[in-house]
Amino acid sequence: MKQLKLSARTVTAILAVVVLAVAAGAVAYATSRGSHATATPGTAAHQPGQTGQTGQTRQTGQTTANPANGTVTFGSGTVGQPIPSGYVGLTTEYRGLEGYAGNNPAALDPVFEQLIRNLAPGQSPVLRIGGDSTDWTWYPIPHMTPPGGIKFSLDKTWLGVASNLAKAVGARLILGINLEADSGRIAAAEAHGLINGVGRARIAALELGNEPELYATFPWYKLPSGQHVRGRPPTYTYASFVRDFASVSRAIPRSTTLAGPSMGAPMWIPLLGQFLSGNRRVGLATLHRYPLKHCSAATHITVPEILADSSSTGLAASVAGAVAASHARHVPLRVDEMSAISCGGVNGVSHSFATGLWALDALFAMARVGVDGVNMQTAPGSWNELFGVTQSKSGWSATVYPAYYGMMMFAQAAPPGSRLLKPSGSLGAGVHVWATRAGDGTVRVTLINETSGSRSVTVHLPAQTVTATLERLQAPSASATQGVTLDGQSFGPQTRTGQLAGTSNLTFVKPTTTGYTITLTAASAALLTVAAK
Repeated sequence: MKQLKLSARTVTAILAVVVLAVAAGAVAYATSRGSHATATPGTAAHQPGQTGQTGQTRQTGQTTANPANGTVTFGSGTVGQPIPSGYVGLTTEYRGLEGYAGNNPAALDPVFEQLIRNLAPGQSPVLRIGGDSTDWTWYPIPHMTPPGGIKFSLDKTWLGVASNLAKAVGARLILGINLEADSGRIAAAEAHGLINGVGRARIAALELGNEPELYATFPWYKLPSGQHVRGRPPTYTYASFVRDFASVSRAIPRSTTLAGPSMGAPMWIPLLGQFLSGNRRVGLATLHRYPLKHCSAATHITVPEILADSSSTGLAASVAGAVAASHARHVPLRVDEMSAISCGGVNGVSHSFATGLWALDALFAMARVGVDGVNMQTAPGSWNELFGVTQSKSGWSATVYPAYYGMMMFAQAAPPGSRLLKPSGSLGAGVHVWATRAGDGTVRVTLINETSGSRSVTVHLPAQTVTATLERLQAPSASATQGVTLDGQSFGPQTRTGQLAGTSNLTFVKPTTTGYTITLTAASAALLTVAAK
C-alpha cells in the first residue's frame, strides 16, 4: 500500500540510528538501573563508566533497596529553551490531507479540525504536508508534460481545502516542494501555486524535497517496460545534494521561508551544518526520526522495543548535534516527521498503548535537546495512523489511537513558554519523570511508568505546600489497543466531536513533609499539577 512505500523511503538505514542511539541514550535524560545513587541538582547520577549530563530529567543510578520506590526533587533550576508555541503538530501526505479534511473546501471535517486544536490549545498549530508525496507532486504547467515521477497534481479544490483548513484552526503550514524532478521551473510553479492558492500568511515554510539521501537508491517511478528509474545517479553524494538544493531553491520566492534538508539518514544528519552553510536562505532546518523500522515482513518489532530508552532518549540524542549546529546559525530546527515505527507501522504494535507512553516521553526528550517542534506522522489507512476518519450521511467521525492520547498529555504538561526543570534524586528502572514551570509559576510533573508492575514516586518541590491535582493516562496494558483513558475520559470507539468524553477522574494530592507521593499503575503515566501559591 502507498504508505508502506512512502515510509520505506523515510527510514532507510534506520538500524544504524538505533545502534548510535543506544550508545547515546543516556544523554537526554536519566533512568535508574542499579543500587542506590543520588545526584546533585542538574547532574544525573550515573554508574561507573556512564556519562551524566547537566539538566537531565531522567535519573541514572543504581537500583534502590526497594526498586518500586523512588524520589526526585525539582528546584528552581531550568534547562534548555522555553517550550515553543506550536511545538506539537501533525504531518501527512498531499493525498492524505483530503483523506482527513474532506474534498469540499466549504464543508471540512470538523472532527479533524478539533483533533488538530487539541494538540496546540490556544496556539497556532504547525501542520506539515508533504513527505514522500513531496517529490510525486506538481502544480501543472501549461503545455508541459509531467515528469515520470509525478502521481499527484495540485488543483483548485486541494488548494481550497488546505487554505480553509489553515484558516479554520489558525494553522501555519509547512508545504513540500518537488526537488527530485530537478527542475527550477517545476519548483517555481509549485511554489507560486501554493502561495497564491493557500495564502502567504498561512505558510510557515516551503520545504524543498524529501529525504534526498534516498534519491539515488529508491526508484522515483517505473517505466512501462518495468524498468525502475531513480531520481539521481548512483554517484549522488551529500555534496551533490547541497549544490542541487542551492540551485533549485533559487526558483523559490524569497518572500517565503525556505525549509530543508528534510532528511533522516544517520550519516547525513551530522552534516547539517555544512548544508546550512551552503544554503544560507534556509530559515527552518527539518529532520525526520523513527527509532524502529519495519520495511520487511521478516522484521519483528515488540512493545518492549517501543518503550526502550533507544526509542525515546536515544532518538533525541541522535539529533542533539544537529540542533546545536542549527541554533549556532540562528536557524530553528523542527523534526517535522516522526513516529515510533517506519514503513507504515506494524499491525497491533503501532496502535498499542505503548506508543502513547512513547510519544509522551519522546516529545519531552526532543524538547530537552532543544528541538523547536515535532510533527507526528499520520497517513490514512496506515498502522501508524494517529486517528482514522470516516464520513457518512450522518456526518464525520473518528477513531482515535493510543499515540494521540500521549500527545495530548504532553500538550497539557508542557504549555508554550514553560521551562523544563532540572532534577536530582533516584528512581526505579523504567520510571521516567519530567517537569515544567509555566510563566505563572505552575509546576507540572509528568511521571511515566513503563514497567509491568506498580511503582511509587515521591516528588519533592521545595517550599510547595499546596494541594495538587493529578490526572492519569491509562490502559489495560502496554499492549492494549483499546480502553485508553486520559483523566478518566476517552474518545470512545468513535468520536463525532474530536473531544474527550466521560466523567473526569481528577484527584487531589496533599503533600507530606517529603513531598507528593504518587503510585503509578503498570504501564501508565500521570500528570501532577501544582499551582503557584
